[in-house]
Amino acid sequence: MAQLAPFYRQVQAHYDLSDDFYALFLDPSMTYSCAYFERPGLNLEEAQLAKIDLALGKLGLEPGMTLLDVGCGWGSTMIRAVLTYGVRVIGLTLSRNQFEHVRTQLRDLGISEAEVRLQGWEEFDGTADRIVSIGAFEHFRKQRYPEFFTRCHRMLPPGGRMLLHTIIGHTLADLRAADIPVTREDALFHIFVKREIFPGGQLPQPNTVPHEAEAVGFRTTRIQSLRPHYARTLDLWAAALEAHHPEAVHLTSEEVYQRYLKYLTGCAHYFRAGHLDVMQFTLQK
Repeated sequence: MAQLAPFYRQVQAHYDLSDDFYALFLDPSMTYSCAYFERPGLNLEEAQLAKIDLALGKLGLEPGMTLLDVGCGWGSTMIRAVLTYGVRVIGLTLSRNQFEHVRTQLRDLGISEAEVRLQGWEEFDGTADRIVSIGAFEHFRKQRYPEFFTRCHRMLPPGGRMLLHTIIGHTLADLRAADIPVTREDALFHIFVKREIFPGGQLPQPNTVPHEAEAVGFRTTRIQSLRPHYARTLDLWAAALEAHHPEAVHLTSEEVYQRYLKYLTGCAHYFRAGHLDVMQFTLQK
């Protein structure tokens, strides 16, 4: 079979905008996914760490294991896994900015047990004891799901686990069945996100991950929704971006600032309204 080419251009169109721009609204760990407000009083940085611990805690990690982080972002999960669980980590990203950032961070922290690769899962030919993927599945495309799960299943040992964290979409029929109204404005926002924020992105439906994973031999052992947590995360990101309006415009433009503010505030609304969800799927070989 011909080698599948990762979607470098589409991913870099979003994530390589400017690290300094993202730093204006993300927490200091640069974690760009749903936080987990595990208990009252957590700030965004603490809630992001709680989310990472929630994900890693489901994997049964033991010192010396190799963890593959598919879509490692700016590296916060990789670093936490090495320092807390004593595992070796391989992180994959399609973003050149993220790759350079993580490589620099690992060097500055003196972490030799982790490596980051500018590489897609389509190009990875190694093995791993555990797999984590947080907020990357939305970029994979539906036609590639069977191949992704086949490869993940193949690279894991018997009893190996994968934690997949992804935003979830719903069909029009499912939204109507749940008495969630859908308007023309909702459809236009959906088009805006696909065209101007995440080109080529596709959201799975709630049953997509279990269906595709179980078709190749995984068992789904747990599904956890974090929907209200993402609405709150997005609120905090939007407020931080608004508070840094002049810096955001200086780094990018007024147009980019307005586009991101529309995206962050709009998505917060759609998570609250039930149009969107975010789920962690624990899968076992």
